[in-house]
Amino acid sequence: MESFYDTVSKESLIYLGVALLVLVFLFWGTAALMKRLGKNPKYLLPKSSFKRLATPLVLIFIAVLLRMKALRDLLNLEDAGYWFRKASTVLFIFAMAWAMIAMLKIIKAVIIKNYDIGVADNLKARKVYTQFTILERIFIFIIVLLATGFALMSFEEIREVGISIFASAGVAGIIIGFSAQQFIGTILAGIQIAIAQPIKLDDVVIVEGEWGRIEEITLTYVVVSIWDKRRLIVPTPYFINQPFQNWTKTSADLMGTVFLYVDYNVPFDKIREEQTKILNNTDLWDGKVNVVQVTDTKPNYLEIRCLVSAKDSSTAWDLRVYLRERLIVYLQENYPESIARTTRLTVEHKNEEN
Repeated sequence: MESFYDTVSKESLIYLGVALLVLVFLFWGTAALMKRLGKNPKYLLPKSSFKRLATPLVLIFIAVLLRMKALRDLLNLEDAGYWFRKASTVLFIFAMAWAMIAMLKIIKAVIIKNYDIGVADNLKARKVYTQFTILERIFIFIIVLLATGFALMSFEEIREVGISIFASAGVAGIIIGFSAQQFIGTILAGIQIAIAQPIKLDDVVIVEGEWGRIEEITLTYVVVSIWDKRRLIVPTPYFINQPFQNWTKTSADLMGTVFLYVDYNVPFDKIREEQTKILNNTDLWDGKVNVVQVTDTKPNYLEIRCLVSAKDSSTAWDLRVYLRERLIVYLQENYPESIARTTRLTVEHKNEEN
C-alpha cells in the first residue's frame, strides 16, 4: 500500500477523481437536458438525439482523461506519456467530428419535421429538404476531410514525410491537380444546386428527352426516376451547364394541351360546351384553365387546341388522355362528318334476284 502511494501522488488521485466526477456530471446533465427538451413541444427533439450524441461525448471525455498525468501515474505508465497524448489527440479529433456530424443530423431532423413533402402543395418542403440534404453531405465531407487532416498532422513523422513529398513532387502535384479539376467542379456544382436550386427533390423534369422526377441529389450525381421505372443517372454539372426542362420550378400546377384535327364544318361552340361538361365531371381538372382555340388551318382539316390545367404533371397527363378520348367519342356519336378524313368512296354491291 505504501509503494502505491509512493508511485501515485495524492494530487494525482484528486485530479483523477475530479475528472471522473465532471465526466459523470456532464454526461448526466447532457442526458437530462436533452430528455427535457425532447418532452417540451417547443423544443421537441428526435427520439434518437441523445443516442446519436452519447457515444462521441463519452469518447471526448475519455480523450480528456488520457491526457491527464494523474491517470498515467495511477497506471504507472509515465514512460508511455507520448503515446497517451497522441492517442488522446486522435481520439478527441475524431470524437469531435462524430459529435459535429451527429449535431448536424439532429438539426436537420428538427427542421425537416416541420415540412411535409407528402402533401400536394409541397414546393416549400421540397426546397428545404433539398437544401438540407445537399448541405448536410457537403458539411459531412468537409468535417471528415478536416478531421483526417488534423489527425495526420498531429504526428510529426507523417507531417515531415508529407512536406518532403510535396517538396519533391511538384510535377506530380500539378498532374493530380488537373486530374482533380473535374471532381472539384462536380463538388462545386453540387453546392451551386443546393444554393440556386435549379432542381429540387420530386421536381418533374425532361432530361435527355426523358420525362421523370428527381429522386435523389448527391454532391456528384442526380438520380432521375423515369416514368417507366428506369433510373437516369446524371452528373450534377449537367444541371448547371446544360439546358433542361423543369415543369415544377415555381409551382406544381401545369397546363396540358389536346389537339384535334377536324373538318371545316365542325361546330366549335358544341365542342366548347362538351369540354366544359367533361371537365366539370372529373376530379382531374383543377378548375382554372378551360380553353378551346383554332390554332391552324389546312386545306383538308382544322387544328383545334384544347388547353386545360391540373394540379401537377401526373394529373395533367391523365386529364389530357381522358379529355382526348371523350371528345373523340363525342364527335363520333354526334358529328361523325366533322372528323377530318380524306375523300372516301363507298361502293355498295346489291345482289339482284333474277
